[in-house]
Amino acid sequence: MIFKKDNFLLGACLGFIGPILGIFIYKFIKLQSSTLTEALHYMIYDDPGHRLFTVALSLALLVNAVLFTFYINAHKDKTAKGIFVLTCVYGLLVLCIKTFS
Repeated sequence: MIFKKDNFLLGACLGFIGPILGIFIYKFIKLQSSTLTEALHYMIYDDPGHRLFTVALSLALLVNAVLFTFYINAHKDKTAKGIFVLTCVYGLLVLCIKTFS
């Protein structure tokens, strides 16, 4: 099963997919009346200062926090390290978007 493996690459993949899943969840909760394409277009292009997009990304990082906690408690340190690295990358992305937009 996937949760029993201890692999950095698995953690990196989970760390990449987790926030994307979080953004989809945020879209379905916050922007229910829009299609996925319209919601992403609004968050990225039409929202002044990308406020909604950075909020969505920040909240989506909570998915990685849950995954990271799960793998740390399961003593799967290599997988947790992969999740942590991608969480840092997403965090830097949010920081850059907030700083330079």
